[in-house]
Amino acid sequence: MSNSKDAYADNDLREVKQLGMWASIASLSYIFWIVGGMELVERIAYYGVKASAGLYAKAPVSEGGLGISLGDYGVIIGIWAMMQTFVPVFTGGISDRVGYKETIFASTIIKICGYLVMAFFPSFYGFLFGAILLAAGTGIFKPGIQGTLVLSTGRQNTSMAWGIFYQVVNIGGFLGPLVAVHMRQLSWDNVFYACAAIISFNFLFLLAYKEPGKEARLERNRKIKSGEIHQEVLWKDAWHELKKPIVIYYMLVFAAFWFLFNSLFDVLPIHISEWVDTSVIVTSLFGPEGTSNGILQFWLGLDNTGTKVMPEGMLNLNAGMIMTSCFLVAALTAKYRITTAMLAGCLLSILAFVVIGATNTAWMMVLAIVMFSFGEMMISPKKNEFMGNIAPEGKKAMYLGFVMLPQGIGWTLEGFFGPKLYEMYASKEIFSLDLLAERGMSASDVSAIPQGEAFTTLVAYTGEPAKELTTLLYNTHNIGMAWYIIAAIGTISAVGIFLYGKWLLKLQRS
Repeated sequence: MSNSKDAYADNDLREVKQLGMWASIASLSYIFWIVGGMELVERIAYYGVKASAGLYAKAPVSEGGLGISLGDYGVIIGIWAMMQTFVPVFTGGISDRVGYKETIFASTIIKICGYLVMAFFPSFYGFLFGAILLAAGTGIFKPGIQGTLVLSTGRQNTSMAWGIFYQVVNIGGFLGPLVAVHMRQLSWDNVFYACAAIISFNFLFLLAYKEPGKEARLERNRKIKSGEIHQEVLWKDAWHELKKPIVIYYMLVFAAFWFLFNSLFDVLPIHISEWVDTSVIVTSLFGPEGTSNGILQFWLGLDNTGTKVMPEGMLNLNAGMIMTSCFLVAALTAKYRITTAMLAGCLLSILAFVVIGATNTAWMMVLAIVMFSFGEMMISPKKNEFMGNIAPEGKKAMYLGFVMLPQGIGWTLEGFFGPKLYEMYASKEIFSLDLLAERGMSASDVSAIPQGEAFTTLVAYTGEPAKELTTLLYNTHNIGMAWYIIAAIGTISAVGIFLYGKWLLKLQRS
């Protein structure tokens, strides 16, 4: 790697001393809290769909689901990921030039359309087109929100600002799946209608929104039009910044981590629904009869009988932890170099995946999600802080759009291959079809079973309890292999982060 600093003339690589926790919080402006509110509303709606997408895809048509294979689900997720993460590379620059308020408004309209398409057209292509709209809207929304955050904070409080912002994101990430859990028990289309209604509240926040640095942006645009300053064509400008080694290496290093990260959200709910007996948790907390308390059922993500935790409820522990403690982790990691904090977070996340692969015990699954959550809190808010710090003036939203590139690479690859890996090593559907054939069901009858109904057919055909059949299938297949492979991919990122951190340190000292 070159030691030349010419490529970084406009990028500030310095680590700036942060204010204390309470001083940082007190220094945040009202516009920071406005965009936090908009992000909260957008995330409630987004995660209402995203947390349940895999469960919706594999649910049989007879239960209101799509009834598609995990391979087809992977195609949808892969395209969704590609759109959502590569669109901001270009819309970030547009936001810097056109204005953040305008792009946030447009994105909200597009996302409402996406949710409604999902509701009106419950099919593979309907859900795919809805996901594309949702992805495009999110890709337009993010740079404007994050660009506002950067311009409304200073270098001395940026670590706490991003930590609190990420905490707000996860309040939305916590509430969204809870809405989905209870809406989908009524009917799946209720999930999409609810999310469309929820995101509409952002129109109210926009009434109170005032773009920071708007005068400077308008003045810059005036000078460009008058020829006083030259500005490259947007794609050329973005390409010029992307070619900087500090950006290229960043993308390569973090792509593998985002493969690992998104596997948890795209695949783990399916894994939990198929292999983890979550009634053990409810029994531990409330006894064998569970709980009939509606408030507890909602906030813990339980089913309507109050006897088991729904998959979204299990995964919601992640968002719940982050929304209650992210600012504490932000205060702790503010004392360390950004790359050091990100490396520690990556290693903890990798270990969580090893635990998921090693056992299907409900409480061990809780432990794995807790470990992953701490890892996420160490690494995810820091990516925005890092890129916002090194971005040249006038290109903050563009650089925050670049943050999505490694996520785009990792999530797109995970979208296509993560569900496929799970299907190869851990699919209860496929294992059930195989066992039906072994137990004597004819090949024609096996092939006639509707997608998503293989296990229920197995239970009916054999007359054996579902719990015993699940244990049999789990013990006779190497289900953990899918999670070990994903953990190995994440290890590549950990090595890369370590080397990247050493290189940056060398640059700062030269």
